[in-house]
Amino acid sequence: MLNRKKRSLRKQSNVFTIFDQKQITELKEAFSIFDHDADGFVDKEDLKDVLNSLGMDTNEEYIEGMLKEAPGPINFTMFLTMMGEKLSLMDSEHEIYTALQAFDVDKSGMIKAGELQEALMHLGSRLSRQQVENLFADVPIDENGMFKYSKLVDILKNLE
Repeated sequence: MLNRKKRSLRKQSNVFTIFDQKQITELKEAFSIFDHDADGFVDKEDLKDVLNSLGMDTNEEYIEGMLKEAPGPINFTMFLTMMGEKLSLMDSEHEIYTALQAFDVDKSGMIKAGELQEALMHLGSRLSRQQVENLFADVPIDENGMFKYSKLVDILKNLE
Protein backbone atom coordinates (compact mmCIF):
# COMPACT_ATOMS: atom_id res chain seq x y z
CA MET A 1 0.00 0.00 0.00
CA LEU A 2 2.78 2.44 0.91
CA ASN A 3 4.67 1.75 -2.35
CA ARG A 4 1.49 2.33 -4.36
CA LYS A 5 0.99 5.63 -2.56
CA LYS A 6 4.58 6.69 -3.32
CA ARG A 7 4.14 5.81 -6.99
CA SER A 8 0.92 7.79 -7.26
CA LEU A 9 2.63 10.81 -5.69
CA ARG A 10 5.44 10.55 -8.21
CA LYS A 11 2.98 10.34 -11.09
CA GLN A 12 1.32 13.53 -9.88
CA SER A 13 4.65 15.34 -9.68
CA ASN A 14 6.06 16.10 -13.14
CA VAL A 15 9.49 16.60 -11.63
CA PHE A 16 10.12 12.85 -11.71
CA THR A 17 9.31 12.72 -15.44
CA ILE A 18 11.84 15.43 -16.33
CA PHE A 19 14.85 13.26 -15.50
CA ASP A 20 15.74 9.67 -16.25
CA GLN A 21 16.66 7.31 -13.41
CA LYS A 22 20.42 7.84 -13.85
CA GLN A 23 20.00 11.62 -13.62
CA ILE A 24 17.79 11.29 -10.54
CA THR A 25 20.47 9.14 -8.89
CA GLU A 26 23.16 11.70 -9.74
CA LEU A 27 21.00 14.56 -8.46
CA LYS A 28 20.31 12.60 -5.27
CA GLU A 29 24.07 12.38 -4.73
CA ALA A 30 24.38 16.12 -5.35
CA PHE A 31 21.52 16.79 -2.94
CA SER A 32 23.27 14.68 -0.32
CA ILE A 33 26.36 16.86 -0.67
CA PHE A 34 24.27 19.99 -0.13
CA ASP A 35 22.29 18.44 2.73
CA HIS A 36 25.35 18.63 4.95
CA ASP A 37 23.52 17.67 8.15
CA ALA A 38 21.52 14.88 6.42
CA ASP A 39 18.14 16.10 7.70
CA GLY A 40 16.47 15.85 4.28
CA PHE A 41 16.47 19.62 3.70
CA VAL A 42 18.98 22.13 2.37
CA ASP A 43 18.96 25.17 4.64
CA LYS A 44 21.10 28.27 5.13
CA GLU A 45 23.77 26.46 7.15
CA ASP A 46 23.99 23.64 4.58
CA LEU A 47 24.48 26.14 1.77
CA LYS A 48 27.05 28.08 3.77
CA ASP A 49 29.03 24.88 4.46
CA VAL A 50 29.02 23.77 0.81
CA LEU A 51 29.90 27.21 -0.54
CA ASN A 52 32.71 27.57 2.00
CA SER A 53 34.12 24.19 1.00
CA LEU A 54 34.09 25.35 -2.64
CA GLY A 55 35.81 28.62 -1.72
CA MET A 56 32.77 30.64 -2.79
CA ASP A 57 31.06 33.73 -1.38
CA THR A 58 29.06 33.02 1.76
CA ASN A 59 27.65 36.43 2.63
CA GLU A 60 24.12 36.42 4.03
CA GLU A 61 22.59 38.35 1.12
CA TYR A 62 23.93 35.87 -1.45
CA ILE A 63 22.72 32.85 0.50
CA GLU A 64 19.31 34.42 1.17
CA GLY A 65 18.99 35.11 -2.55
CA MET A 66 19.69 31.47 -3.33
CA LEU A 67 17.15 30.27 -0.78
CA LYS A 68 14.49 32.68 -2.08
CA GLU A 69 14.56 30.89 -5.43
CA ALA A 70 12.59 28.10 -3.74
CA PRO A 71 8.95 28.71 -2.80
CA GLY A 72 9.38 26.62 0.34
CA PRO A 73 11.79 24.34 2.20
CA ILE A 74 14.27 22.66 -0.11
CA ASN A 75 13.73 18.93 0.15
CA PHE A 76 14.80 16.53 -2.59
CA THR A 77 11.63 17.03 -4.67
CA MET A 78 12.06 20.82 -4.52
CA PHE A 79 15.74 20.39 -5.43
CA LEU A 80 14.74 18.35 -8.51
CA THR A 81 12.16 20.96 -9.45
CA MET A 82 14.69 23.76 -9.19
CA MET A 83 17.26 21.81 -11.21
CA GLY A 84 14.63 21.10 -13.86
CA GLU A 85 13.82 24.81 -14.09
CA LYS A 86 17.50 25.72 -14.41
CA LEU A 87 18.05 23.09 -17.11
CA SER A 88 14.93 24.27 -18.93
CA LEU A 89 16.29 27.83 -18.95
CA MET A 90 19.58 26.50 -20.32
CA ASP A 91 17.67 24.70 -23.09
CA SER A 92 15.80 27.91 -23.93
CA GLU A 93 19.06 29.84 -24.04
CA HIS A 94 20.50 27.27 -26.44
CA GLU A 95 17.38 27.45 -28.65
CA ILE A 96 17.59 31.26 -28.84
CA TYR A 97 21.29 31.11 -29.65
CA THR A 98 20.67 28.51 -32.36
CA ALA A 99 17.84 30.58 -33.88
CA LEU A 100 20.08 33.67 -33.98
CA GLN A 101 22.85 31.69 -35.67
CA ALA A 102 20.61 31.49 -38.75
CA PHE A 103 21.20 35.23 -39.24
CA ASP A 104 24.98 34.80 -38.90
CA VAL A 105 25.73 34.05 -42.55
CA ASP A 106 29.51 34.34 -42.26
CA LYS A 107 29.69 32.56 -38.86
CA SER A 108 31.43 35.56 -37.28
CA GLY A 109 29.27 35.73 -34.15
CA MET A 110 27.84 39.01 -35.47
CA ILE A 111 24.52 39.73 -37.19
CA LYS A 112 22.91 42.78 -38.75
CA ALA A 113 20.65 44.46 -36.21
CA GLY A 114 18.30 45.78 -38.89
CA GLU A 115 17.69 42.33 -40.38
CA LEU A 116 16.86 40.78 -37.03
CA GLN A 117 14.69 43.73 -36.02
CA GLU A 118 12.69 43.43 -39.26
CA ALA A 119 12.31 39.68 -38.81
CA LEU A 120 11.08 40.15 -35.24
CA MET A 121 8.42 42.59 -36.44
CA HIS A 122 7.27 40.62 -39.51
CA LEU A 123 7.79 36.88 -38.89
CA GLY A 124 6.27 34.39 -36.44
CA SER A 125 5.03 35.91 -33.18
CA ARG A 126 5.40 39.50 -34.36
CA LEU A 127 6.74 42.13 -32.00
CA SER A 128 5.79 45.79 -32.21
CA ARG A 129 8.41 48.40 -33.17
CA GLN A 130 8.39 49.60 -29.54
CA GLN A 131 9.01 46.06 -28.23
CA VAL A 132 11.92 45.64 -30.64
CA GLU A 133 13.37 49.02 -29.66
CA ASN A 134 13.09 48.07 -25.98
CA LEU A 135 14.75 44.73 -26.67
CA PHE A 136 17.67 46.36 -28.47
CA ALA A 137 18.07 49.27 -26.04
CA ASP A 138 21.02 47.62 -24.28
CA VAL A 139 22.49 45.81 -27.29
CA PRO A 140 25.81 47.37 -28.38
CA ILE A 141 25.52 47.88 -32.16
CA ASP A 142 28.69 48.82 -34.04
CA GLU A 143 29.09 51.49 -36.76
CA ASN A 144 28.21 48.89 -39.43
CA GLY A 145 24.88 48.05 -37.77
CA MET A 146 26.23 44.71 -36.51
CA PHE A 147 26.14 43.22 -33.01
CA LYS A 148 27.33 40.13 -31.20
CA TYR A 149 24.22 38.03 -30.83
CA SER A 150 25.65 36.36 -27.74
CA LYS A 151 25.05 39.74 -26.04
CA LEU A 152 21.37 39.59 -26.99
CA VAL A 153 21.15 36.05 -25.61
CA ASP A 154 22.68 37.29 -22.34
CA ILE A 155 20.14 40.12 -22.16
CA LEU A 156 17.23 37.76 -22.83
CA LYS A 157 18.57 35.27 -20.30
CA ASN A 158 18.56 37.93 -17.59
CA LEU A 159 15.00 39.11 -18.24
CA GLU A 160 12.61 38.03 -15.55
